[in-house]
Amino acid sequence: MSTFIKKYKHAWVLLYFFIYAPWFLYLEKTVTVNYHSVHIKLDDYIPFNELFVIPYYIWFAFIAVVVGYLLFVDKKEFYRSTAFLFIGMTVCLFIYTIWPNGQDLRPDLATIGRDNFLIDIVRNLYRTDTSTNVCPSIHAFNSIGVCIAVFHTNSLKNKRYITIPTVILAILICMSTVFLKQHSVFDVICAGLLASVMYLVVYVPDYAKIFENRKARVKSSIS
Repeated sequence: MSTFIKKYKHAWVLLYFFIYAPWFLYLEKTVTVNYHSVHIKLDDYIPFNELFVIPYYIWFAFIAVVVGYLLFVDKKEFYRSTAFLFIGMTVCLFIYTIWPNGQDLRPDLATIGRDNFLIDIVRNLYRTDTSTNVCPSIHAFNSIGVCIAVFHTNSLKNKRYITIPTVILAILICMSTVFLKQHSVFDVICAGLLASVMYLVVYVPDYAKIFENRKARVKSSIS
């Protein structure tokens, strides 16, 4: 057991959820009425479609599987992917805190003219998940983030049977947020912009080389 803990001690970063979960739940309980309603014209042209509840819920496994794989297989990419995800999620929480936002796009499921088990799942989703704290979309941001992680992992990036389904699933998850009326298209656009910034921060600089050069300069100055 001690050997296992020592080998995977980098899992400590997952303690972030003890910060994220209480913060997010607090916002869910407090941001309920007085919020900025996010909406753009394109939202009005996107129909509600309950089929998208399938990729919407697959998101949970998608994130867990990729992060879990990196935890056990690639320590460097685990650190980079969790830095991307967790810093970005924290930025989202800050935005929700200083700019309470939500959306009023959800349809009345009783009047859409059909009823099936997917509608029941969506109905339960609407009941348990508020329509606030939506911009940027964490669902979309994290989907983009794990997609980027897959393409930067040596053991995965050259396997088209993994990379292609990963991209397709990430796209479907982003689409699901707007077709289920969980998010405005604007929320997804903002998630993409945030992901672009986080990519420049996390993946572009060679931090290992930067730290080595700094360490070498410090040693040379001391000597």
